[in-house]
Amino acid sequence: MRRIINHEHLRIYRIVTRYIELVTVQRLFLLVDNVLTGRCFCQLEYLQVVFPLGFHAVNAVPEYYLSDERHGVCYAFGGITLIVEHTFSPLPDTKKWRCKKTKEKAASRKRKEAAFLWYNVIVQKQNPQEHYTAYQLKLPVEIEKIIEISDPVYSYSEVMDHIDLNKYLTIEERRPGRPRYDQKTLLKIILFAFMENGYASVREIEKHCKTDIRYMWLLQDNPPPSHMTIDNFMNKTMLENIDRIFADVNEYIFQKEQVDLNHVYIDGTKISANAGKYSWVWKKSCEKNRIKLFAKITELLENMNAGTALLGVKFDIREEYAIEYLEEILKKYIELVGFDPGKAVHGKGNHKTSEQRLIEKLSEYIERLKKYAERIKICGNDRNSYSKTDHDATFMRMKRDHMGNDQLLPGYNIQCAVCDGFIAAFDVYQYASDMDCFQPLIERFQSLYGQYPEYPVADAGYGSYNNYLYCEEHGMEKFMKFTMYEKESKNEKYRNDPYRAVNFPINESGLPVCPNGKEFHFIYSRPVRGNKYGRTEEYFQCEDCCGCPHKEKCCKCKGNRIVRLNEELTQFHAEVLNNLNSIHGALLRMNRSIQSEGTFGTIKWNRSYIRARRRGLKSLFLEFGMISCGFNLHKFHLKKVALRSAA
Repeated sequence: MRRIINHEHLRIYRIVTRYIELVTVQRLFLLVDNVLTGRCFCQLEYLQVVFPLGFHAVNAVPEYYLSDERHGVCYAFGGITLIVEHTFSPLPDTKKWRCKKTKEKAASRKRKEAAFLWYNVIVQKQNPQEHYTAYQLKLPVEIEKIIEISDPVYSYSEVMDHIDLNKYLTIEERRPGRPRYDQKTLLKIILFAFMENGYASVREIEKHCKTDIRYMWLLQDNPPPSHMTIDNFMNKTMLENIDRIFADVNEYIFQKEQVDLNHVYIDGTKISANAGKYSWVWKKSCEKNRIKLFAKITELLENMNAGTALLGVKFDIREEYAIEYLEEILKKYIELVGFDPGKAVHGKGNHKTSEQRLIEKLSEYIERLKKYAERIKICGNDRNSYSKTDHDATFMRMKRDHMGNDQLLPGYNIQCAVCDGFIAAFDVYQYASDMDCFQPLIERFQSLYGQYPEYPVADAGYGSYNNYLYCEEHGMEKFMKFTMYEKESKNEKYRNDPYRAVNFPINESGLPVCPNGKEFHFIYSRPVRGNKYGRTEEYFQCEDCCGCPHKEKCCKCKGNRIVRLNEELTQFHAEVLNNLNSIHGALLRMNRSIQSEGTFGTIKWNRSYIRARRRGLKSLFLEFGMISCGFNLHKFHLKKVALRSAA
């Protein structure tokens, strides 16, 4: 047998005798083996060997070339195909791979039994069939060699290595079944996912553990956890410990970065809840409907008393009815009239008795009262509404009004206290007003760090009489704007307006005097709404406004003008104006707009967190707690990179 090797391809062709000897075939495959193993300087991509029908070629072929895959009368193995030919008719689909010389020989065949051997190199475009893949996973022994030295995973690992994670983890007794997944590893991959993405779903975390080399490094040879494992760990373990985890992460970062806790910049934002937009329940509507229902119950009891008068029984008529009282009346009425609920009739063509109608009506009213009582209880004392799909969500106005009709949407009020660009404290509230969120947020700050901030800086939404008194009580400076701060500081005409009550001069008797020289006499005092310090505000009325030349400019009322004065609040406003208009106050106002509003800008727009994913107040607290941990960790990494580049 003769072989010819050139640079482009390899052909082996020789007309063999009528019957091929096994030794010849073995030599042929020895040559093929040399080509495949690289002993010959040639690249063999495809080989076809054709034998007569009666030839047992399988016995002559080495075993490692054979496979179990068979196509008709062909044996396919690797890049080599063994074909047992029946006749001299052309093989199917051989126009692409048969050489010219073989075609000529096939046309001149006259014998039914003959054999041919040939090689033919087929390019991939000509034959798309492939039995191998060119892509193979090649990893070094140490994964750290692939991860860049400036990757965030190293900054994250530095923080987590200095935290004792064991105190957050639950210890359960040994139980049968599969062993529990390592909780430290779960905590690490969850917080790193929130550090990288701002917010990460459990399925995204599962995907990262399977595809991202950094998560594989954090897993430390542990198998990737499933999304249900991650979700169960969040809801059972992290839900109760997220505030402690947040405090420990901040403790290390604040110590390394020397964060100033005396200057706190406060801001809030409203997040749409994961609830239906049209699933509202209004507390006032329930209270009004309940009052109307009481009137219907009174009318119904009067009809029942008319029927039971002969029995000498009369039910008490009241303005309001307790559910237990009505249930007792229903039970007693059924006994008096001898009604059997099992014999009650329903449907078309059945005539109900008057007793059955009264009993069904009272049962319906009792169920409606239960529904109203439950809804009012869910709302509580501080809310006026809630959502049917998320009972903790409250309907409030959002900045993004998609309908364009000032529609109320279910949401939460998220508050953050920022120090040097880091989130020092956060909380989630159910009421829309920022004034009601200031004091609980400062109390949370004090519980985390053991001190009150010296300079709490906030916008006009937080400046109220109650909050100023709270700062006065705890030794904090007043740097919160009030409602008319912009007008007071920039509009000189408004500030010096002689018709404003705060600008009225006080005479020797201690009474305010209007520009016309008339005194304002004290009428009554009223407690300040929501004030727990017992503060009141005084109401004064002018002695005579008839024929006053300043009437049109002074007031638009028909009678004598009534003004409301709070001397202590007026002094607070003057102090706030003095603080905020100083050089220190101007710097604090500038920093507040950069740090606190910039924090929410990063979370909402750079990291696309504009809607809550979880339902319930506790679940949302967990969600934003993980987001806050990830934000601080990411900020810590960026400061390290900036410091390294500056050096």
